[in-house]
Amino acid sequence: MKYILFLLALFLIIGCKNESQKMETSSPMVETEDWVSILDSADFSHWDIKFSGYPLGHNYKNTFKMEEGVLSVNYDEYENFNEEFGHIYYKTPFSYYKVKFQYRFVGDQVTNGPAWALRNNGIMLHCQDPSTLGLDQDFPVSIEYQFLGGNGVDERATANLCTPGTIVDIDGELFVDHCINSSSKTFAGDQWVNAEALVYGDEKVIHIVEGDTVMQYTNLRIGNGGTKEELLNHWKNFGVNNPESWVDREGESLAKGYIAFQAESHPTEIKNVEVLDLCGCTDKKAKNYKSYYVKSDNSKCIY
Repeated sequence: MKYILFLLALFLIIGCKNESQKMETSSPMVETEDWVSILDSADFSHWDIKFSGYPLGHNYKNTFKMEEGVLSVNYDEYENFNEEFGHIYYKTPFSYYKVKFQYRFVGDQVTNGPAWALRNNGIMLHCQDPSTLGLDQDFPVSIEYQFLGGNGVDERATANLCTPGTIVDIDGELFVDHCINSSSKTFAGDQWVNAEALVYGDEKVIHIVEGDTVMQYTNLRIGNGGTKEELLNHWKNFGVNNPESWVDREGESLAKGYIAFQAESHPTEIKNVEVLDLCGCTDKKAKNYKSYYVKSDNSKCIY
């Protein structure tokens, strides 16, 4: 009897050891994030360009250039700047996503560039469709993640918020001013700055610089605040097509749109632009399920 009990105990020990070895040698499945690089080193085939005063698709004086994966905002062919504000739009709209990139300011501002645009540029989030911009519209209706570089004198935070044609809530209160500074430090010189935005539809946006959260806001929507007459004047001055229709959209949620980079008169370089879509298949039975999706679109599921 003792011998039988001994054999049973031995088998249990061996079995437990084998299971332990299996647990040690087998590693869990690692879920990869499907970041997509959206800068093409060759051309602008996935981008649209629009300059104030010029039709869609006209790259005024070759301001935007793509060289070896770096998007260059340059003014080599300019003698003077005359409010030719420009934007380059990625052709795919997004709603819930992360975007990360690096930027830096280089050289001197073009002659007659506005004082406020010194070492100033930005990435525009949730932009209106570029095909709907008015001919003389300087900026798209959007949310701006503003880049600012140090001027050698003042403290100048970067990753600030500007709101062309939009309003948001900050700390639960309506914000209607055009710009508000983030809590970031000043970045002087021509060094590359690592930046990231987390965009959750019309719910919330978070600005990150060098790994630090420096700005966040909620309840994104179209508008400017004020009376109907004030709104109409605002949209007329903004240069949009059909300003009356924009008055009617006051308070409409801004849940999706295009990504764009600016050209505001100071040479800038941008690289390593990647987007992680946070909207997708949330059915765990699907082959393309991702746990990091925060917005469900099960029409994309693959089984």
